[in-house]
Amino acid sequence: METHQVNPLCTIACLLSLCAVNCAYAGGVALGATRVIYPQGDKQISLPLTNSSDSTNFLIQSWVSDAAGKKSADFVITPPLFVMHPKKENTLRIMYVGPDLPQDRESVFYLNSKAIPSVDKAKLTGSNLQIATQSVIKLFVRPKNLPTPSVESPKTLHCQASGGKVMLSNPSPYYITLVQFYSGGTKLPNSMVAPKGSLTVDIPGGKSGSVTFQTLNDFGANTPTQTCAG
Repeated sequence: METHQVNPLCTIACLLSLCAVNCAYAGGVALGATRVIYPQGDKQISLPLTNSSDSTNFLIQSWVSDAAGKKSADFVITPPLFVMHPKKENTLRIMYVGPDLPQDRESVFYLNSKAIPSVDKAKLTGSNLQIATQSVIKLFVRPKNLPTPSVESPKTLHCQASGGKVMLSNPSPYYITLVQFYSGGTKLPNSMVAPKGSLTVDIPGGKSGSVTFQTLNDFGANTPTQTCAG
């Protein structure tokens, strides 16, 4: 699962709960995928959202950011802001309106969706704290005529472990996300290697060894464990 929620505020809220502060969570809202593939050239794609809460309305705000985290003007999302009622589903429509992107490899962006719980003013007291949660998932814009299918890309990854580092090289046109990533039995952080790019990952403790990993496929599921080719 690649959806990330804002944790520091919830940590603060749990501490404040010792002082009788009530914390409301937006856990009832879920995106319909953990990553999005946008076929390059398509006019739009759709992504469902579901509010599983029995009683809470949420204000949903959505936007796309670039790899640096800056809001991107290259995408239009409709509706960008709406109220989601309990036990209801809505659909985000995502449209790319920016300049031409590379035709020989994927481009990556990030879809952001913030859920703000409604407040019953009649029940508010001075000790209430409302918390909005924000989900962020990867949005890959994928050219349609790439020479190999995405499922083949993990097999092309090359790596070398030495000097307390793992050097990764990805000759494929796809982003490769590594999970359950190990070198010599030492767990390494989840990492993403850009298409036709490289990445160097430090090994905690500096111990090098055989490199194994799983990757995430187009549906966000883990692929079988494989040993990295040297």
